[in-house]
Amino acid sequence: MSMTAVKSVEPRGPAHRAGVRAGETLTHINGHPIVDVLDYKFYGYDPQLELTLRAADGSVRTLRVRKGEGEDLGLEFETYLMDRARSCANHCVFCFVDQMPPGMRPSLYFKDDDARLSFLLGNYLTLTNLSPREVQRIIDLRISPINVSVHTTDRALRAEMLKNPRAGEGVDIMERLAQNNITMNCQIVSCPGVNDGPALDSTLSDLAAMFPAVNSVSVVPVGVTKYREGLYPLRTYTKDTAAALVDQVEAFAAKHLKENGTRLVWCSDEFYLLAGRELPMEDYFEDFTQLDNGVGMLTLLSKEFSRALGLMEYEELEGTSPFSIATGVSAAPFLAKLVDMAKEKCGTIDGKVYPIVNHFFGETITVAGLVTGGDLIGQLRDKDLGQRLLIPASMLRSGENIFLDDVTTEDVERELGVPVTAVPQDGYELLDAILGIEPTPAQQKLAWENEEFYRYNP
Repeated sequence: MSMTAVKSVEPRGPAHRAGVRAGETLTHINGHPIVDVLDYKFYGYDPQLELTLRAADGSVRTLRVRKGEGEDLGLEFETYLMDRARSCANHCVFCFVDQMPPGMRPSLYFKDDDARLSFLLGNYLTLTNLSPREVQRIIDLRISPINVSVHTTDRALRAEMLKNPRAGEGVDIMERLAQNNITMNCQIVSCPGVNDGPALDSTLSDLAAMFPAVNSVSVVPVGVTKYREGLYPLRTYTKDTAAALVDQVEAFAAKHLKENGTRLVWCSDEFYLLAGRELPMEDYFEDFTQLDNGVGMLTLLSKEFSRALGLMEYEELEGTSPFSIATGVSAAPFLAKLVDMAKEKCGTIDGKVYPIVNHFFGETITVAGLVTGGDLIGQLRDKDLGQRLLIPASMLRSGENIFLDDVTTEDVERELGVPVTAVPQDGYELLDAILGIEPTPAQQKLAWENEEFYRYNP
């Protein structure tokens, strides 16, 4: 069956009212060929549409549809993209998927590099999978913003880092998109001695030359697991090298702010934690554009928590049952400070924070989103956990109760003898969880939709 075949039709939706049937293939909207979900969403936006449909027997018919502007037609297809997701054509020296241990669920080994997922879900792409037709479609359909994994603008170095001889062409594509006013948010995975130092200065200068089309840039440290046998020899950042990089990026950002009114580039929170530096204040991060890359995430969490605490009456903080919080090593001291803030307002709050050393991937991995259920159980079994255990929701598969090692929250509850609550990356909801206030179903749904962004961050 075609990927654009209609799997189901929403009852009483616009397509249902027009007579579209499950099993038909949507071939055109207003004469435009429908290849995938981007065509469907773009050409299906208008209030008056003519749909061309092909039945299983090959017969073709057209239907006219009237609906609200921007209202979805109400069609579900065989796949979300109406096409197969495109796997990555690169073999990046820093690729996290290549550093996975064997025997994990298949979905964890899939590398996507799909422009459609960049636009629809915020995924980052390297541009190496784009054909000339697809580049032109981005320009023609005004698909913006897109998220680009840049890493370096040195074409030869980019080809070497991505292990793809065509990787340098991605810089040319970025320049063409910039010329056509397509907004890009960029990411640089910084590898010590590879693309930092002078190479990073050059990359930032090249990206700044594409401003304002290049809207923001994040610099994040490479993650190195213990499963790197036969892979490119990468180092991790030390306290001193992380501090040097923070100084380098902040100096560039200050100059750009003075000249253009925005810093343009930010280091992720993890760089500040590695460097032993205080996190910048809230205003430093401007619009928090790079929040999904861990830029300003902990600062925002702290501000939200502080504001939520200020709205709470003293009486509301009394009678809270003892609790514990388990998180990654990098964020543990930060969360401990938040618990202390709550204790200062109400001394009856009894909570402990436990940093979980990542034995599964290796101790160099310190972010919460990569903590496994097995490590939780192994390190908390004999600890005083109070009456409940709070964990970041990013530890779990989106919308489910499964850790990366396929251990479930029920397994953890059974082994540790306390109920487990997954808490979204939100200061208000963290305080609610500490106080034992249950989220509404709508809050929980929104939290699960947002948490996938934070899996690889503190």
